[in-house]
Amino acid sequence: MLVAAIQQKEIDTREKITEDEILAIIEKQVQLRREAAEQYQAADRLELFEKENEEANILKSYLPEKLDHKAMVTIIENTITSVGAKTIQDMGQVMSELKNQSQGRIDMKQASTVVRNLLSK
Repeated sequence: MLVAAIQQKEIDTREKITEDEILAIIEKQVQLRREAAEQYQAADRLELFEKENEEANILKSYLPEKLDHKAMVTIIENTITSVGAKTIQDMGQVMSELKNQSQGRIDMKQASTVVRNLLSK
């Protein structure tokens, strides 16, 4: 499934994909498996729940370790300063820079919440 997703991305873009793009594909596959596991658990299909969780854990092992919250906030504060962001309208610019810097080490969903809170002050 993962190899197929990577090959499909290369076909769609007609370019060799970067390591960051591969990490993004793996993160997406982990997310899809976690969502499927939740649905199987809700449907009381425990064998499928366990299978999806196991696959997600295997894929997750290929991802870089996520930064802790304190380190993430420090990087976000530095990024906000470096891009000169002042208001919530600058959030897109901050998030784009964070994505370029993070190399898969920052949970972008959590980062979005932190950036929004810092720029709303």
